[in-house]
Amino acid sequence: MAIITISRGSFTRGKEVADKVAQKLGYDCISREVLLQASDVFNIPEIKLTQAIEDAPSFLDRFTHGREKYIAYIQSALFDQIKKDNMIYHGFACHFFVKDIPNVLKVRINSNLEDRIKIGMERDHLSRKQALRLIKKVDEQRKRWGRKLYGFDPWDSSLYDLVLNIDRITVNDAVSTIYRIAQLEPFRITPEVKKSLENLALAAEVRTHLIGVKPDVEICADNGYVTLNTGIPVSHDSELVQKIGSMMKTISEIKGIKIMTDKTHMDSKVCLPEIGNMSPKDAGNTYIPDF
Repeated sequence: MAIITISRGSFTRGKEVADKVAQKLGYDCISREVLLQASDVFNIPEIKLTQAIEDAPSFLDRFTHGREKYIAYIQSALFDQIKKDNMIYHGFACHFFVKDIPNVLKVRINSNLEDRIKIGMERDHLSRKQALRLIKKVDEQRKRWGRKLYGFDPWDSSLYDLVLNIDRITVNDAVSTIYRIAQLEPFRITPEVKKSLENLALAAEVRTHLIGVKPDVEICADNGYVTLNTGIPVSHDSELVQKIGSMMKTISEIKGIKIMTDKTHMDSKVCLPEIGNMSPKDAGNTYIPDF
């Protein structure tokens, strides 16, 4: 039982590695499907989310709470998949969301520029000049996207448990290495971690309902009971209270919701940090108990 995230640049054969690892382990392998799920569940045209990822983070500035909504929607879709366990996710910066979650194996696939150019030329029938220009453009977009949303550079090796350079080893070597490491005790999903992932998934779903009303709220979940740390008192007739009432009816996993104003973390709860007032560097973090 494991969860593996694989970050990759364009034309690095990272998708091939992910597919083969999933086949070897008998796991589900997902990527773009999560994006489509977010688009379908939250009724956001897919093109908006796709452009937000591929065209640069400035796209998000066109919408009210654009960055906050993007994080909330994608985070919820990801955690909904991750809580199922036995899965591999590649692409679209999942490692930002699972950075502080224990037992998740975070992998980065790199390749040298010449090999990437060759793959681009063969796969997309590009000239050498076109392939080089495309690689540089996509790399820069992904760096800007990562830095603006989360304050991280996707090429930062400290984000990962394992960094593999495909130019020095083969794809099959990479697959075998990831397979072996995934069997190690530190990367096995324990019942405690699985429960925390389920709590995070619930907290993330709640956030999608509140993001347009109260983006600067910390959300904690524990076995179906949700705590909202608002920081300020909330009136009984506020829009937030109305949203809470509707969530109680539409989210079946919720057993109860409590509002708090003292911003005190409770060790027994699994929490997502507030989005609205956090710095980009904190945006991908989650807070869960030590096991």
